Amino acid sequence: MTPQDQLKQKVAQAAIAHVVPDTIIGVGTGSTANFFIDELAKIKGTIEGAVASSEATAQRLKAHGIPVFDLNSVAEISVYIDGADEADPSLHLVKGGGGALTREKIVLAVAKKFVCIADDSKKVAVLGKFPLPIEVIPMARSYVAREIFKRFGGEPVLRDGFTTDNGNVILDVHGLKITDPVAMENELNGIVGVVTNGLFAVRKADVFLCGTANGVETITA
Repeated sequence: MTPQDQLKQKVAQAAIAHVVPDTIIGVGTGSTANFFIDELAKIKGTIEGAVASSEATAQRLKAHGIPVFDLNSVAEISVYIDGADEADPSLHLVKGGGGALTREKIVLAVAKKFVCIADDSKKVAVLGKFPLPIEVIPMARSYVAREIFKRFGGEPVLRDGFTTDNGNVILDVHGLKITDPVAMENELNGIVGVVTNGLFAVRKADVFLCGTANGVETITA
């Protein structure tokens, strides 16, 4: 296990303390979320089950014997636990490196609390060094790319050979300096053809469990 994976495992273990017994929880997508699923399996008898933010997450949960619920059958999720690609000091996030950003946002919308788990390499002063993922309806790809360049100056690059669980494409926008994440999130979502974007700023993390060489740091919004 690499040093970075060890940090991911530490925050995954720390996140277990935020799991609410006898409830349905939301589980994100990605390498850190996978570590969390493995830890969750150890206490699976204490929860009703989980809602998954991607097909890959659903498969991993089921492989561990954790009941997976369709979100349409769930009225409330106690907590949503997921990783991030970047986090600023206000706990605004960039997510979507794994391509599951739309389903992640939908599951999060139903959750009472959002716990972000990541290693300290994800902490940044200003969002934008990590390319910002935008999920786009395929026929609107070129139009959306032109609009993004015109409005924000970023360089949209099609994620080659990738299709989301929703059948859409991803534009990864390079070269942004995101000083007002809430405003940018809203404006991007207003472009016709955009399904959603990877800024989690309107609904940001409530708690950030950050893995460091000295242990897990708990940062609250």
